[in-house]
Amino acid sequence: MLKRENIMEVAAMSEDELSFEQFKREVLKDYRLAHVSRQMSLLGRREVLTGKAKFGIFGDGKEVAQIALAKQFKNGDWRSGYYRDQTFMLACGMTTPKNFFALLYGETDTALNPDNGGRSFNNHFGTRLIDADGNWRSQMESKNTASDISPTAGQMPRSVGLALASKLYRNNPDLKDQTKFSHNGNEVVFTTIGDGSTSEGHFFETMNAAALLQIPMAVSIWDDGFAISVPTDKQTTKGSISKLLKGFEKGPRDATGIVIYKARGWDYAGLCQMFEEGITRCRKEHVPVLFHIEEMTQQMGHSTSGSHERYKTKERLEWEKEYDCINQMRKWMLETGIAAVEEIEAIEKEALAEVKSARDSAFEDYMGPLKAERDELLQLVASKQCVCSSAHQNLVDDALKQLNNALVLTRKEIMMAARKILRHACSGCSQENGSKASIKAWVMKYSAANNKRYNDRLYDESSKSALKVAPVPPKYAEKPEMIHGRLVLQENFDSLLSRDPRVLIFGEDSGMLGGVNQTLEGMQLKYGEKRVFDTGIRETTIIGKGIGLALRGLRPIAEIQYFDYLLYALQTLSDDVATLHYRTKGGQKVPLIVSTRGHRLEGPWHAGSPLSMVINSIRGIYVCVPRDMTRAAGFYNTLLQGDDPGLVIEPLNGYRLREPQPLNPGEFRIPLGQPEVMREGEDVTLVTYGACVRIGMEAADQLAQIGVSVEVIDVQTLLPFDINQTIVASLQKTGRVVFFDEDVPGGASAYMMQQVVEEQKGFFYLDTPPVTISARDHRPAYGTDGDYFSKPSAEDVYEAIYDLMYDSNPEKFPSIYS
Repeated sequence: MLKRENIMEVAAMSEDELSFEQFKREVLKDYRLAHVSRQMSLLGRREVLTGKAKFGIFGDGKEVAQIALAKQFKNGDWRSGYYRDQTFMLACGMTTPKNFFALLYGETDTALNPDNGGRSFNNHFGTRLIDADGNWRSQMESKNTASDISPTAGQMPRSVGLALASKLYRNNPDLKDQTKFSHNGNEVVFTTIGDGSTSEGHFFETMNAAALLQIPMAVSIWDDGFAISVPTDKQTTKGSISKLLKGFEKGPRDATGIVIYKARGWDYAGLCQMFEEGITRCRKEHVPVLFHIEEMTQQMGHSTSGSHERYKTKERLEWEKEYDCINQMRKWMLETGIAAVEEIEAIEKEALAEVKSARDSAFEDYMGPLKAERDELLQLVASKQCVCSSAHQNLVDDALKQLNNALVLTRKEIMMAARKILRHACSGCSQENGSKASIKAWVMKYSAANNKRYNDRLYDESSKSALKVAPVPPKYAEKPEMIHGRLVLQENFDSLLSRDPRVLIFGEDSGMLGGVNQTLEGMQLKYGEKRVFDTGIRETTIIGKGIGLALRGLRPIAEIQYFDYLLYALQTLSDDVATLHYRTKGGQKVPLIVSTRGHRLEGPWHAGSPLSMVINSIRGIYVCVPRDMTRAAGFYNTLLQGDDPGLVIEPLNGYRLREPQPLNPGEFRIPLGQPEVMREGEDVTLVTYGACVRIGMEAADQLAQIGVSVEVIDVQTLLPFDINQTIVASLQKTGRVVFFDEDVPGGASAYMMQQVVEEQKGFFYLDTPPVTISARDHRPAYGTDGDYFSKPSAEDVYEAIYDLMYDSNPEKFPSIYS
C-alpha cells in the first residue's frame, strides 16, 4: 500500500498528470462509487430475502479492482463478463443504481431495464446494440457489453471473436468503411471471470486461442479463494491460476503467448498502475493480457441461495472482514491524509441515501403497472351489470381474496386469479355482452400483453428477419452442365466472398486445404488469410469466434468439420447464440452462420444425425437440412441477407453427386420453412429431409411399379418447420403419412409428426395412424453392411408404406411376410 509521499506516482492515471487536489477528488469519487455498489449488494440481498425479488447474485468484494479496471475502458471497447461486474458497469457509466434494482425485480420495460427486459437474472448486463428497426447502432459512440450468461466460463468463447474483430479491422483495408464498428482496431475486449470458473475447459480453450491469435483481449480473474465452497487448492494446480498458466506467458522473443500480471484486490493504487500499463500494451500491441487479482473477498457469500459461513472458517471470515477492499481503501485514505474521518463518513452516508432512493424509485416503477393491472381486473369484476345467479360465486370470491391478499403482487397472481374467475363467473350465462364475455376478453388481452413481455423475439421480428428474405430461384442454362455438388458450393462461396468484404469463413482445415471436402478450395489463396482461415481443433471457440465477429458487424461462416463435432460446442450454441436475441428482448443479435456436414456415412463417427438433440437445444437458431448442395448454397445466401443465426448441415454423400450448375451463384435464395414437393402422389405422404430424400424417392419409384402413389415432401428446414402448412395440405389429399429420417427413434421423426399431426391439426385428416421410420437406437455400425442394418433403407421405407396400403386394402396388397 502506498504512503503519502508515493501517491503522486499513481496520480498519472491519464495522459495528463493530476495535481494532488485532482487526485484526491478522483480517489474520493472512487470510494463513493465503491460504497454505492456495496450498498446496492447489501440492500439487494435484503430485497430478495424479504420476497420483493426472486434471486440475487452480487459483486461485493470486487469493488476496488473493478473501479481501477474501468478507468481504462473507452468508447468502442467491449466487455464480455460475468455476474459480479456491477461495480465495473457503474464505473463505466453503463448502468445506474436504479437500473440495478430494475434488473433485480425483473422489470420488463426496456426503458427501465435496457439490459435484458426482465428475461435474465440481476447483474446480467447487455448494451442495446440494435434500434427499433433492427439496425445496428454505432458501437464507437458507446461502451459495449455482450449480453451476460450464467453458465460458468460461458463468456469466454465469444471474447475471442470480439477481440479478433479488432485485429481484422486494423489489418484489413477493405473494412475501413465499417466506422460503426471500429476505429482502426483500437478496441480492447475486457473479459472478466471468477477464479473458480477457470477450471472450465472453455477458459483454457479460449486462452490458447487468444495466445495464438495475438488479439487485444484483457482477461481479469477475480480470485477470492473459493469456487462457491471449494477452495482454490482443491481445484487449481499449484493453487494459482497464474502459476498454472506460466507456460502461456509471452517472453521477449516469443511470437505468441499472453502477458501475465498479478495484484491484490484491496490495493487501489497498485491496481490502478497495473491496469493502466497492461491495457495500454494490449490496445497498442494487440497482445492478450491476463490480470490475476488475488486476495479478493466475497462478504455475502456466493448468492442469496446460501450462506458462506457454512464452509469458511472463523479465521477466514475475520480475514475477509479485515481485508475487505473498501475497508482497506478507507484505511489507506486515512493513513495518507487523502481524507479525514468526517469526509469519509459523509460520503458513506450520501452513498447509502442514494442507493435507498434508487431502490425505492425502481420498486415504485416496477409495482405501479402491476397494481394498475390488478385494479383493472378487480374493477371489471366489480362492475358486473347483469343479474344472474352463479353456483360458483364462492370460488370467484376466493380467487379475488387470494389476489387481494397476495404477499408479493406478480403478474402470475393476477393471471391466475383472472383465469379462475373466468372459469366460474356467471356460470351458465351466455349473454353476448355479459360479464363472462368481458372477463374473457380481458384475459385474452392480458395474455397477448404478457406474450410481448416474456415470450416474443426468439428470432428477429424486424425487416432483417431471414424469413422476410425474398426467394430467388437458381437459374440454369437450357442444357445445364452437370457438376459435382462440391463445385456448386465452391462457386457460391467464391461469389459471396467477392461481393462482401464482411464475409469470413473459418474452421478446421478450411483455409489452406479448402475444407475436408474441398468446397473452399482456392479461396484462401484468392481472398487471403484474413477472409478464409484455419483454426485449431477447438469447436467451442470456433463458435465463440463467430459470435464475437457477428456482434461487431461482420458476417462470419463458422465451419464445424462434422455434425457430431457440433456437440463440443452445443453449450455455447444453446446458451449464448440461440438465446441472445430473446434474452436481450431484441437488444442484440448475432447473425452467425454455422456450417457443418453430416448424415449418411459408414461407421459410428461422423455418421450420426442427432437432429432431435440439436433442434431441442438451439431454438432461436434456424436449422437447414438441405438434400443437395444447391439447396445448401441457397440457404447460405438467404441467411446472409437476414440477421438471424442459422445452422446448415450439408449432406455428406452429396459432394461427389452431380447437380445442374446454377448460373447465378451467390444470388439464388432458398426460403426457410417452405417444404418442396419432390413427387406428387395420391395414396401416401412421405415426409423427410436431407440425405433421406434420395432414399425416399427411390422407394417411391419402386412403389409406383405396384400402383402405390407416394407424395414425397422434402421439409428443407426443421427450424422453422413448414410455415405454410404444405404437409397438411398433402395429408388432406392422401389421408396417410409417414415421417422418415435417420435420427434415433422418437427423435426428429417424432418432432415432425408432432408438428403436422398436432400443430397443423393433421390428425383430423388421417385415415390410418401416422408412421415413423428412423435409425436404430445405437450409432451406426462400421462399413456398408453396418450402415444398411443400422439406418433406414429404401427397403424399410417401401415396406412401411406397403404395410399402410395392406391395412387399407389387403386383397390388392397382400402381406409380404405372412
